[in-house]
Order: sequence, then structure tokens, then C-alpha cells
Amino acid sequence: MNDARILVIIPTYDEAENLPRIVPRVLEQDPRIELLVVDDASPDGTGQIADELALGDPRVHVLHRQGKEGLGRAYLAGFGYGMEQGFDILFEMDADFSHPPDALPGLIEKFSDADVVIGSRYVDGRVTVANWPMSRLLVSYFGSRYARIITGMPVRDGTGGFNGWTREVLEKVDLSRVQSNGYAFQIELKFRAYRAGFRLIESPILFTERDTGESKMSKKIVREAVWRVWWLRIQDILGRL
Repeated sequence: MNDARILVIIPTYDEAENLPRIVPRVLEQDPRIELLVVDDASPDGTGQIADELALGDPRVHVLHRQGKEGLGRAYLAGFGYGMEQGFDILFEMDADFSHPPDALPGLIEKFSDADVVIGSRYVDGRVTVANWPMSRLLVSYFGSRYARIITGMPVRDGTGGFNGWTREVLEKVDLSRVQSNGYAFQIELKFRAYRAGFRLIESPILFTERDTGESKMSKKIVREAVWRVWWLRIQDILGRL
């Protein structure tokens, strides 16, 4: 893995304050890392800031989309770009520092034994979340537990969004068949990788609530996750996944 090309994908919508802070922090973790900003036409100028960062550093790339289409669609666009450009490992990561950049080196090392590496908040019965409202924590924790029970997938943080994937995994699972967004997108992609026989490893991270900007969480995202896990399970039973 020493010569692996690594792409960190950061989807953005109104992250003008966070983006100039997170980009250098990510890039300093490993000289092999490059970063792709996928911006959904942010009205606060995030896209323009991303372009300026890219002009100043050849390791920064920008993908502009026409509007806000959801987290899952943003990541699928980022995966498509990364695979076309020949990257070997592709990470999902938030722009708001809830996913600690300094966890990246440890996650990268895990690929010596895994095909999918999950930056997990719920490893070995521990909850490693800081400054999160109890309501959000309960939704996340029990949502992940619910997904694990229904799908049978041996992952404790199914809804988590700090994940790394090898190129082989993304090619095998057929991204064109992924239909979910939000929490459900994270569950679906992990489940497809698991059912395809790939090795998934969870590595603990400290998740911290954003200190700048607004959360993109909504009741619609939660509702989709609730019913989508049943859809995944049924599709798997029917052999249509």
C-alpha cells in the first residue's frame, strides 16, 4: 500500500467557514492524499473558495454540481471521479471537523487487513462522541443498532460517514444500483460490500459536533434510513441486491 493513491472526498453545501480550515489539515496527514471537494452550488460561496484552494495546490480538486441533490449523490459523483482518475483508496469525510483529520493515518494503515475501513463511534461497546445533543446521539446509536439487527451486517456504526473504500470494492458493488441518500446511503454501501464478501474493519474515532455552520440532518433523512434497511434485507433475500 506504500504507493497507493488516496483520495479524500468532502461534499459541501454552505461550508465557506470550514473548508479553508479542513483542507490543509487533511493534506498534511499523508503526502499521498489528494482531496476532492464536491460542492452542490453553495449559495455562501463555498464553491469559489474550493476553486481558489485548488489553484493554490495541485492536490486539491473540485467538482461542481448544479444544485443540492443529497449526500449520497455527492459521494457517488466523487467516487466516479476518483475511479476515473485511478485512485486506489477513496475516503468519505465531512467538512465540519466532526471527523478528525488526524485519524486518517491510522485508518489508512488498516487497509493492510481490510477492504473497507470504518471510522467508528461505537467500537467494542464504547461511545466516542463529544458535544453531541442527546437526541442526535440516540438517533445515531439506535439507528446503527437497528440497521445491524435488520440486515445482519456485523458493523456497529452502520450510519457513520467517515469511511474508506478500496477501488476494487467500489467497482464490485456496482454504484449505479445504489439508491439511498443520507444515513441510508452509508448503510446501503456497507451492506453491499459486506454481502459481496469484502472485509470490513471498524477503527475507533472521536466524533465531535461541528463548531461552525449548521447540521444537514433532517427528519426525511432519518425516515429514509428506517425503511431502507428493510428494503435492503428483502432485496438481499430475493437475490436482487
